[in-house]
Amino acid sequence: MAQLSDDCFAFGGELLTVDAALRIIATGVTCVGGIEHLGLHAADGRILAEDVIAPIDLPPFDNAAVDGYAVRLADLDGSPDLPVDGRLAAGAPVTPPLAPATTRRIFTGAAMPPGADTIFMQEDVRLDDNGRVRFPPGLRRGANTRPRGEDIANGNLALRRGQRLRPQDIALAAALGLRQLPVRRPIRVGLFSTGNELIEPGLPTGPTQRYDSNRALLAALAGRAGAHVMDLGILPDRRDAIAAALAEAARDSDLILTSGGVSAGEEDHVKTAVEVGGRLVFWRLAIKPGRPVAMGSVAGVPFVGLPGNPAAAFITFVHVARPLLQVLAGATIEAPAMFRVRAGFSYRKKAGRREYVRVLIEPGPDGEPVAQKHGVEGAGILTSLTQTSGLAELAEPVTAVAPGDSIDYLPYELLF
Repeated sequence: MAQLSDDCFAFGGELLTVDAALRIIATGVTCVGGIEHLGLHAADGRILAEDVIAPIDLPPFDNAAVDGYAVRLADLDGSPDLPVDGRLAAGAPVTPPLAPATTRRIFTGAAMPPGADTIFMQEDVRLDDNGRVRFPPGLRRGANTRPRGEDIANGNLALRRGQRLRPQDIALAAALGLRQLPVRRPIRVGLFSTGNELIEPGLPTGPTQRYDSNRALLAALAGRAGAHVMDLGILPDRRDAIAAALAEAARDSDLILTSGGVSAGEEDHVKTAVEVGGRLVFWRLAIKPGRPVAMGSVAGVPFVGLPGNPAAAFITFVHVARPLLQVLAGATIEAPAMFRVRAGFSYRKKAGRREYVRVLIEPGPDGEPVAQKHGVEGAGILTSLTQTSGLAELAEPVTAVAPGDSIDYLPYELLF
């Protein structure tokens, strides 16, 4: 079970910066136990638990990179044309050494014949009427060959512990002859929403009720982050019910994730419920939208309470819960990839707070990408997420944005 170290509960201020929250996560949270050995297909997207050292050279033998003619380059010093002494296809057994002053027809992937050191591409040579091959000048020794171990040498690091495995990583493991990889087991996330006004989608609503969208949102986000999500439903706005549900979730979860009820209102009970069986690290961030976000632990299990507004829940998941899941899974925190784009809007903000503006990238008059702000900025507007392509990140020192300014942009599709 993951634990939060006691020395991470030192923050006493009211607002914590995003970077300070990430430092708490990186230094105060430990990886959960549990390693599985999975076949390559099943290991895609999982966190590698151990370094993978190459057990062989890749490629395992010198071979041809093109279709052409293998030569000993020094043989061309005396004559620009040579007779053909044979033919060598990919997968063919090792053949006799290349005879002096001859060339051998060779195809891509075939093992280099002993004695040959260079390959001329077939389109660069000419065969005369006597069956001799005429070679052009100027080729360097070793051209168009793939030396043994060129990709990775036996004994070198091939894949690093803590990385999320991608299709290309799976391909490298297969090329090295591996059938399984050691990976961390999925993080178990206990997820629930809070709020008397919430109801399950598909059920009839009362006049003051609305459908719970946050659980669907957070379950999908956590799933894309590689977690196993346990849906614990909707809890009423009662401290005793929330405290009991937190205690129950702590028995089987590696992370407890909630939305709603973390602000300072009289009907916001999550903060005090956490303190019944655990403790808080922080509960307000210098971020907009999403200031009321809490992090702590219940019975030693990490807890994150996200805001009830869906846009705020999305943004704080990306910048708090996502990195926490990475650390719990044994990975290093990976900052989302950002690009510089031009702003197509005006905006003012307070210094000292990081703000995320939902934007749509459109081509400007000169064809260069321009970020246009969504027309409705409210943190409860779900279409501000569905009708935009990413987030403009405005750092703490920024106080204003004008059309044409260069800003940081995080595309949604690169967040996971």
